[in-house]
Amino acid sequence: MSNIIPITTPLQEFNGHGGSINVVAVFPDKRRMVTGSDDKTLRIWDMKTGVVLKMMKGHRNWVSALVVSRDGQLIASGEEGGNVIVRHGETGESLAKIEVHSKCISSLDFSLDGTVLATGSYDSKMTKLWNTKTWEQQGNPIESDAFVNCVQYSPSGELLAIATDRHIEIYNSGTRKRVTSFKAHIGDNSSLAWTPDGTRLLTSGDDLDPTIREWDTITWNQVGDPWTGHTDHINAIAIHPAGTLAASASTDKRMRLWRLSDRQTIAVFKHSFEAICVTFSVDGNHILSGGGDNTISEWAVPQGTHPKTIAITTARDAYIDGDLSTDEELPTQDITMDANNHNSYAHRSKILAITTARNACIDGDLSTAEDLLTQDVNNDPNNHTSYAHRSFVMARKHDWDCALRDAMNSINIEPSLSGYISKGIALCGKGRVPDARAAFDVASMYTDQDLQILHFLLLIKVIALFNADQYDEANLLLKELTTGCPHADTRACRIVEAYLRVQFGLEALCSARHDEAAVHFTAALDSSNLPSKSDIHEIYEDLVVLFGWDLKSLWLTAHQKRCDALLLAGKLQDAVRSYRYMTDSIDETTRVICLEWFNAFTEKCSAPLLSRGDAALAASDFDRAIDLYSAVIDLDSASDVVFAKCSQAKLGKRLWEDGFLDAQKATELNPSSHVGYQLMHTALRGAQRYDEAIEAFKIMLSKLDDSPEAQTRDLRQQYVCPSEAEDAIQRAVWIELEYAPLRLLNTATGLLCDRAAQIHAFKTSAQYKELLSFTTKHSDLEMDRIKQVVAAYFRCVLLSHRWEETEALLHDIRDKDVRELNGLGGIAKLQSFCEVARNSGYRWAWMDTCCIDKKSNTELQESVNSMFVWYRHSALTIVYLSDVPPSSQPGALARSVWNQRGWTFQEFVAPKVVLFYQKDWSLYLDDRSSNHKESPAIMKELEDATGIDARSLISFRPGMSDARQRLQWASSRVTTLQEDIAYSLFGIFGVHLPVMYGEKKQNALGRLLQEIVARSGDITVLDWIGQPSEFNSCLPAYITSYATPPRTLPSLSEDEIQTTISSLRQNSMAVEFASELYDRLDNTSAARFANCRLRLPCMAFRVTEVGLSYDPSQETRYEVKADGLCDLLVTTVQPIVQFSQTRPTQQAFVLVHPWDRSLLELPDFTDLQDDTENEGDYWTPPSSPSDDSPRRSVVTHEVDDLESRALRLAVRLGQPFGAFLLARQRGGEYKRVASDRDIIAQVKDVASVRDLMDVRTIEIL
Repeated sequence: MSNIIPITTPLQEFNGHGGSINVVAVFPDKRRMVTGSDDKTLRIWDMKTGVVLKMMKGHRNWVSALVVSRDGQLIASGEEGGNVIVRHGETGESLAKIEVHSKCISSLDFSLDGTVLATGSYDSKMTKLWNTKTWEQQGNPIESDAFVNCVQYSPSGELLAIATDRHIEIYNSGTRKRVTSFKAHIGDNSSLAWTPDGTRLLTSGDDLDPTIREWDTITWNQVGDPWTGHTDHINAIAIHPAGTLAASASTDKRMRLWRLSDRQTIAVFKHSFEAICVTFSVDGNHILSGGGDNTISEWAVPQGTHPKTIAITTARDAYIDGDLSTDEELPTQDITMDANNHNSYAHRSKILAITTARNACIDGDLSTAEDLLTQDVNNDPNNHTSYAHRSFVMARKHDWDCALRDAMNSINIEPSLSGYISKGIALCGKGRVPDARAAFDVASMYTDQDLQILHFLLLIKVIALFNADQYDEANLLLKELTTGCPHADTRACRIVEAYLRVQFGLEALCSARHDEAAVHFTAALDSSNLPSKSDIHEIYEDLVVLFGWDLKSLWLTAHQKRCDALLLAGKLQDAVRSYRYMTDSIDETTRVICLEWFNAFTEKCSAPLLSRGDAALAASDFDRAIDLYSAVIDLDSASDVVFAKCSQAKLGKRLWEDGFLDAQKATELNPSSHVGYQLMHTALRGAQRYDEAIEAFKIMLSKLDDSPEAQTRDLRQQYVCPSEAEDAIQRAVWIELEYAPLRLLNTATGLLCDRAAQIHAFKTSAQYKELLSFTTKHSDLEMDRIKQVVAAYFRCVLLSHRWEETEALLHDIRDKDVRELNGLGGIAKLQSFCEVARNSGYRWAWMDTCCIDKKSNTELQESVNSMFVWYRHSALTIVYLSDVPPSSQPGALARSVWNQRGWTFQEFVAPKVVLFYQKDWSLYLDDRSSNHKESPAIMKELEDATGIDARSLISFRPGMSDARQRLQWASSRVTTLQEDIAYSLFGIFGVHLPVMYGEKKQNALGRLLQEIVARSGDITVLDWIGQPSEFNSCLPAYITSYATPPRTLPSLSEDEIQTTISSLRQNSMAVEFASELYDRLDNTSAARFANCRLRLPCMAFRVTEVGLSYDPSQETRYEVKADGLCDLLVTTVQPIVQFSQTRPTQQAFVLVHPWDRSLLELPDFTDLQDDTENEGDYWTPPSSPSDDSPRRSVVTHEVDDLESRALRLAVRLGQPFGAFLLARQRGGEYKRVASDRDIIAQVKDVASVRDLMDVRTIEIL
């Protein structure tokens, strides 16, 4: 072993960082390197001068990972906080910042083509891949079994190696399928590195196992012994560009340089603090390492550190290590040949009568064998046997020229059997088959006519020809040997045939001809009852010496490869049968020997089954998925994962019980896993065993909470505990019941239920338990499913009807089953209503006669104010027409008294779905559609009967708009209680007012009208004729005052307006006063109404004279003159007091033009909004046969300027208008003088705008 070179002084130090240097990488330009540190910065250095070329900030935490793309164009760095910053390799400019993990980034690596960045972290058991164009995550993460410490692409880019705390995992980078996974170190796997040719992978361990281990990337077996020397955690590994050296940095303050050929330390570089990172320069002449000393040290690679000789202790060591071509010099020891060492078979002593070299050949250590035989040749140049034997070794190494030269030297010294055999083998290797045949023929002359030797010689010829691709000739000769030689060793022939068949199979297997390979392996097994033990190896050892055959495992190889071929051919069932046949045929010792293969095969066999099962499961082909997963289970190697997937497939088929059993098996195999319980929850839920399902879900949550793996515990965050689900459902219930009546009849039980009883019924229902068992994730809380289930359960049917003499009241049904009551009068109506609701699929019903506690003022208040909302949100409103007989003809509905009642107005316009039932509870007109509001015939009939246009009947919107129109619709309706004429309209206008039964009806109506004006400023409700209200003189005493539609006044055409405007423009004074008037009116607020007092903005005209006029009709009429107005005639309800002959007074009067801001012709956006509800609460109504309801006109002309608008307003104010006659009271307020006719006034002269200038707000009592 070479002496270890201790080095303490670096060539150069790079100083500047303010913290430990954790990562270092070099650029392909050979000039620069980049480092990352605890000081949260990156620095790019000039490696020759040691100057910092650029310092880069941006990380919020210490830099933990760093990589430069292979073309040097990108730098990616990760931090403790989980963020990655990507920078331009030349400028250092930040290109992207992505949040890739929640905790420290442990490792980064670019793919070979630089299109993918792989990231690993300590926060989870996964590796994420990022597209370097979009910086979006590419596909799903690669999930591992433990925290990820290192990720690195292979030199070819085909593989991705991941070092986790538990295993080394290898993935195909294209398919992301796991190639293999193995336990590398006793503790954590801290780092890894690929050799440049990709044939070896080095891994390092932590303080529990501070070694480096070398792995063959074909077999994934460990090569040689662990590399020892470090005494603490190995933080990083780097491999020399030539692949001959490796460097490692450790917490033991040492950086070691290793030689890959003999895995020995050749130099140790000492740090003052822990060594954290290491890399080679691009040319391989220097090593760069950094660590806790805040410095990057540059070290020279010691001269003469190319692979040196090592002493081989045994030939078997070389064989185990797979070192078939090493050029290491052998120890200078005297190894002599023992020509007398032979076994009982004569042909052995004739062919290879050697000891140490023979053993080396058997063990596969051909270099040792070559060196030993070379020593023999050097010691005795005339030893023909040594030349022949060395020729065999060179043939094994496929060095055919040397093999032929040695064979010729042997024959030239002395012709012999071994000489000609070696010549024949060498010629076959060179492809000179005819010459080889001649050599074998000559060799037969030196067998001494020994049939055993001759037979064995022909077998060697068969094998040599086979190796020269002369398959047909080799098979024919073998067949002749087997059948034509009575004294032939048939067992040897069968072994050779089997071996050749195995070779055919292996070649076919390598060429992906899997079916053909399976046939060959089957033929090999059928050719002979091959023993499973290794005695054939000893018996036919010469075949091993000459050709390197592994006869020990021939039987196992044939069986195993047949299983593999069948598996790769997709014949999974045949593969499983072959596997079972093999396992049933071997003894326990062989079983132990093959345990690793058994495990690998079952994993390989399970893998495609699982893959196909997964594909079938993803495609919802549950039957095929069940068959495939069941096949894996039949291998007796199924894990809890397989049972879980099989359960999932069965659950997809709704095989709840079978799925439950598989899920239960999964929990038995892995009691700590949550997956089995999750599937049990699904199975039990599907089987409607909801209570058990909820318990299984609770156990699942406890498994997540108790999991030792952080990633699994993180899954818990997406789930909610049942109590959270209960709270969410309860909130949905309260929201739903907010729009439902306080008391409801349960149509299934016949019982009247208050809120608590309704909720209790829901919580004990199957719907609730099902919903609770389905609400498992936070996302479920946000979904509409909870709302939908709750809404469906509490769907309610409301009844609209005309009260009759006997009705079912609250005390009649409280705590009773209405189905069992004596069905007379109102009870019969109630029972029929509930039956219709129940038969229609509704659980809850409501009827106003018995579902309100009218003795409770609070409940009564809420019920009256909520009635419209209840009907609006009802799933169905049934209208019962007790006065419409069965089989009625069209028109019967229009004649029903139901149309005349006050409460039925809102009971029809509020609901979205309505059905009309006749006296016998049959559908009106036998219309069996789901919604009679969609029936044009019925809607036309109601439109004619009520005077309400069909559109409003269908899609009525509560609120203040068109208040005068709504009051007209209600003016002809009657109520039993006088106050109800106002209370029944609360919902129509969307107001919420106190309910005070016993108050005067004028007061009730006055409060409603006052609220309308107060909230909307709409003065159209003041447009009425008749008797004034005691509440306020500007309001009517009775709603019937609105029966007469507002009078339509004449108006100018647009041309006439423009003509008048042009005339006014000629009068500068008129223009000035018009502008001033416009400003004053624009700044005048709308009417306000409170405490029975109306504050009315208006233009006042002083009354100068009022004269009594007598009329033959006996009506009281007055001739009224006012400043600026044309004389007019007023007909009053009662005589004006001061003109009574008995009580003359000097009371002052004014005629007022109530100010309506719409005259400004400004855009009005209130029509785009609803006063009380959202647009989402409405639906598009069906077409109606009548859709000519009045609409508010929209001014489409353009107004040029303020002056034009002012003049336009003046012209409009000059048109006839509805005026109020007001009488001044002693306190300065006014009262309206009610009239029997509309008071229509008009200014004398539009040009006299000054007469309109008395704009004020008058308080009216």
